[in-house]
Amino acid sequence: MIVKTNAYIMTFASAVGQKEGEGPLRNRFDYIDKDDRFGMKTWEMAESESARLALSLALAKAPMAPSDVDYLIAGDLENQCVASCYGLLSYEIPYIGIYGACSNLTEGMALASMLISGGCARRIAVVTSSHNCAAERQFRGPVEYGGQRSPTAQWTVTGAGGYVLGEKGKVKIADCMIGIVQDKEQRDITDMGAAMAPAAADTLIRYFNESHTNAHDYDLIITGDLGRHGSELFKHLCEMHGYEVGNHTDCGKLIYSEEQDSHAGGSGCGCIATVFGGHFLPHLEEGKLKNVLLMATGALMSKDSVTQGQNIPSVAHLVHIVYEGDEA
Repeated sequence: MIVKTNAYIMTFASAVGQKEGEGPLRNRFDYIDKDDRFGMKTWEMAESESARLALSLALAKAPMAPSDVDYLIAGDLENQCVASCYGLLSYEIPYIGIYGACSNLTEGMALASMLISGGCARRIAVVTSSHNCAAERQFRGPVEYGGQRSPTAQWTVTGAGGYVLGEKGKVKIADCMIGIVQDKEQRDITDMGAAMAPAAADTLIRYFNESHTNAHDYDLIITGDLGRHGSELFKHLCEMHGYEVGNHTDCGKLIYSEEQDSHAGGSGCGCIATVFGGHFLPHLEEGKLKNVLLMATGALMSKDSVTQGQNIPSVAHLVHIVYEGDEA
């Protein structure tokens, strides 16, 4: 079901690691760490610090105090979302933790937009993060192991994005659609693109059918982290249902260069959070882009589900974002 909303993206900021800062979008990020530690002792603590930095920088841009924010919606890839809760502890903002894996950004945006549109809040912060080493340690194996990576494997982005949504702004979240979990019996933890592409296609096709639109009605269709392999599969699935999506682009394909050897591209909550805000949002604010669909996709697995041989279900949430000119 498409839910009409009336919320705006007021401010955004990002904090990324060294590898991301060496990529083609290096000038799009607000903070680039000298390594992946962010001054912390562990990778997990580093991810928490990146989330704290992203929100701090976003609030400073407004400028806005934490007390001006009614709710904080945040999520990451770590067990029990500890990166978010530890990193954002100091803000003392009512906290809503979410876990949709890499779909966290648009899940958070959709929830925030509905709360604001329903009169339940004036301003809501949405923060998502990921860390390459923390994710690898949790889901696949010790980084020190140095196992050979599959060509379909993606590189989890070390980074965080902080957004503040409110009742006024230039860039509006006009409506949203919550995804339905898909299970296509994919079990390869080194091929997240294949696991997530069916969910992205399902959400987009349902959105087109209900809104009576198609890809040509939008400037861009942006996905989060399907990567090179998943993007091709996504396009193929859409074509099977009669929809050409030639204006599709994927954040995971943009964040790293070929020379950085990320294999199939970037992934993780920090991928779409930093690339959309740093690269695409300025074009929306300037009116260079006026009408886009944004989908974050998540592989809903856990360390235990993987070791027990279960399938990897996925979900994709969609937000429709438009440029409204002078601040509403």
